[in-house]
Amino acid sequence: MADGIVYLVGSGPGDPGLVTLRAREIIGAAEVIVYDRLIPDGALAWARPDAELIYVGKLPDRHTLKQEEINQLLVQKAAEGKVVCRLKGGDPFVFGRGGEEALALVEAGLPFEVVPGVTAGIGGSAYAGIPVTHRAVATSVAFVTGHEDPTKAESGIHWAGLATGTDTVVFYMGVGNLPLIAGRLIEHGRPADTPAAVIERGTRPEQRVVTAPLSELAARVEEAGLQAPALILVGEVAGLREELRWFDNRPLFGRRVLVTRTREQASSLSESLRRLGAAPVEVPVIEVQGLDTYGALDEALARVEAFDWLVFTSANGVAAVMSRLRTLGRDVRDLKGPRIAAIGPGTAEPIEQLGMRADLIPERFIAESLAEALEAQGMAGRRVLIARAEEAREVLPERLAEAGAEVTVAPCYRTAPRIGARDEIRALLSDGNVDVVTFASSSAVEAFAACVGDEDLAETLAGVTIACIGPVTAQTAVARGLSIDVMPEEHTIQGLVDELVRHCQDAR
Repeated sequence: MADGIVYLVGSGPGDPGLVTLRAREIIGAAEVIVYDRLIPDGALAWARPDAELIYVGKLPDRHTLKQEEINQLLVQKAAEGKVVCRLKGGDPFVFGRGGEEALALVEAGLPFEVVPGVTAGIGGSAYAGIPVTHRAVATSVAFVTGHEDPTKAESGIHWAGLATGTDTVVFYMGVGNLPLIAGRLIEHGRPADTPAAVIERGTRPEQRVVTAPLSELAARVEEAGLQAPALILVGEVAGLREELRWFDNRPLFGRRVLVTRTREQASSLSESLRRLGAAPVEVPVIEVQGLDTYGALDEALARVEAFDWLVFTSANGVAAVMSRLRTLGRDVRDLKGPRIAAIGPGTAEPIEQLGMRADLIPERFIAESLAEALEAQGMAGRRVLIARAEEAREVLPERLAEAGAEVTVAPCYRTAPRIGARDEIRALLSDGNVDVVTFASSSAVEAFAACVGDEDLAETLAGVTIACIGPVTAQTAVARGLSIDVMPEEHTIQGLVDELVRHCQDAR
């Protein structure tokens, strides 16, 4: 049997973007993942499908497994020859008990490696806009456990040295002991008016920060209702927060936005939302599927040079046509002949990535505007090929036919409700974990309604912001009983994001 190995992996303070490349590599390769409670959301999605996932998370008042049992579990799995990822929040050697686990592996004669992570004391403080060191303000920093038992006869913390010997003091896991901690620091010489802060769930979309003079901090935190997991930071650097805060003053900060686009298309919207402080939750409600037969498309592609116009109404259509060309042993060079029209810049972009150029993009990115723009080119006697979804609105081919064009509609893909979306959406909505729902197509609205149930849709989404990419999508949503809060004039993903920002700023 091959030798097993344990990787002691720090996954950072909560923001998935702070997980190191090495950590992701190990998560994806491990046969066994033994994980804690405070790992970043979605971290286990990087695991291989057959990985054994074992939860050993701890709460302040209860443990799933005692530390000795976790040590033995790691030894057991490595002794079986398994590649084990011991996945922790923060850094494994900063209040992560990684040293204890490493010693247990050494005693058992088993190999291990340590993968450092961004510790919460640095990452959480930075996301709160507080540098733990700052020239002329703080040249030293101490990380201290705040989880000591207040009934102990004698503290293990050297309070006198800590209170006066270190510029910045960061306490982990200490919010429950905050009155004691503040009192001990003041008692041992820390000025009562020292700037201080408590950072709850630092680096996450639900981050909250309270700042106050040290003597008032406990009362302010109790008033605000901050709870664990939280950091306590004491030092003059806490006074820099109002000038340096950047994470929690972004326009969409803390908004949980449900992205319903197909999995292939969701990333661009999610990334735009994330940059503005939102927490995108990707639950695709539709998926793009191939067709049972491509007779109409194959016949049209075989004579593509006979057409005057090739019209794409979605990026999915571009991808589907290129996929079909490859299947037929052909490529983009075979699309020579017709001029190309795209319904909008989101459709034109993949065309340009193929080395081609859209000759026509309408001012408004809907079928009616595309029909109007093509009509202005003169359609009498023109041959037009429309590559589109199997089921779609007929306004474009009907308008062009009325203008005198010979129109060929070639279905090249279909959209269908995604299996599994129903349970995911219902779980999210029942937990009240959605602030905004975004729809980028009518088919997404229809699939979402099917997941929730027409009769419950408006009630279930009461109080949730509804954002639609354009009027056609909005009309479908209204027909399902929804009120539209956000609809941009520019019917693009960027337009949708920009309009959502304006809506949220107005709401504030």
